[in-house]
Amino acid sequence: MDSIYSMVGFFMTGGPFMYPILIVFAVGASIAIERYITLTRVTARNQSCWNLVQPALVEGDFEKARELTSEDDSTISRLLSMGLDRQGAVRRREDIEIAMEESMMEIIPQLEKRTPYVALASNIATLLGLLGTIMGLIAAFTAVANANPAEKADLLSASISVAMNTTAFGLIVAIPLLISNQILMAKTSEIIDSLEMASVKALNVISSNAKRRVEA
Repeated sequence: MDSIYSMVGFFMTGGPFMYPILIVFAVGASIAIERYITLTRVTARNQSCWNLVQPALVEGDFEKARELTSEDDSTISRLLSMGLDRQGAVRRREDIEIAMEESMMEIIPQLEKRTPYVALASNIATLLGLLGTIMGLIAAFTAVANANPAEKADLLSASISVAMNTTAFGLIVAIPLLISNQILMAKTSEIIDSLEMASVKALNVISSNAKRRVEA
């Protein structure tokens, strides 16, 4: 209970800049949570789809693979469907590869959207903390200039202590947001890597099947 009161006291004595920093934290944290949940779902759905489609690809049953991808709206199914749609129409590996790369160019921005705002919120919180401290110091020195000489030292130290609360709170907000941004970027990179791996494996299977048909 004492810790709660101390945190409330810390916030209340920090000055008006504590409120915009708190708003920035709320916005950044909500984006980070939404992105984390979304990316986690994307990972799970991609893995589930790949577990179904991969055996069909290995067996060379492209009709079944096309059916599975058409019934699923995960990112990996959208990627594979672009290659599988070209599989029956063209024989050149390059044409299928270009189609899948085009799909990747559409998918990646969707995976990365809003994530940069988390890093932006972290930077804004830091800057607001510094600005609040500077404004607090300006106000403190202005007040001290007109104060009784005997009270100047005590008044200045108290004012500086209050002003520094803003910087401290800005950093308290910025650090978790920065860590969250790195976690989201890592999860996004993992998804992109898995999509690229799946596209290469599918492309190799399609190319091998086409080569066998030509030789036959």
